[in-house]
Amino acid sequence: MTITIAANSVPKPPAEIIEGFRGAPTSVISDNLARLPGAVGLKPYHRGGKLVGTAFTVRTRPGDNLAIHRALELVGPGDVIVVDGGGDETRALVGEIMKNIAQWRKAEGYVIDGAIRDVAAFSADDFPCYARAVIHRGPYKNGPGEINVPVSVGGSVISPGDIVVGDEDGVVSFPAAGAAALLEAVRAQVAREEETMKAIREGRYQGSYGKS
Repeated sequence: MTITIAANSVPKPPAEIIEGFRGAPTSVISDNLARLPGAVGLKPYHRGGKLVGTAFTVRTRPGDNLAIHRALELVGPGDVIVVDGGGDETRALVGEIMKNIAQWRKAEGYVIDGAIRDVAAFSADDFPCYARAVIHRGPYKNGPGEINVPVSVGGSVISPGDIVVGDEDGVVSFPAAGAAALLEAVRAQVAREEETMKAIREGRYQGSYGKS
């Protein structure tokens, strides 16, 4: 079946903007996006490390990874492979070999609304992978699928080129437009929270956090 490719690459904002989010907690980013965006139900399967990059999106038929294989021929540095697998948990869409291919292509990591396998390989590596479940059963490779179209992952709509950030708390994404202002707001909140923690340690906290 056909794999539709809307674009072979995705636009990327300035590198300093993307790197600025490497130190930004997903919880604080979410707070500054009205606490609305963010994938629900995914968890990290890698050993550790931050996920930061731009979304290279894939939509698959549940349980089928042909479109992901095609995407792996196109991804490059800075790309986060974001897969809308329909939330299906009955067949793994990605395993150790596809992890290694993505790393070889210098992608930033995977975000998968579906299942993975070879979880030991992911858990022993810092290459980011967020998914819904683990299962040994492998995928079909028949298609159809779409590449670089808007997708839904864990209830969050992610478009090609959106900035994707993941940490221990989960994954959040947002359009590159407005990212500079968002980063400024995130940094301001981090500074406020650091001051709150300092006030707690010094015994002078007076309830300001509950009013923010």
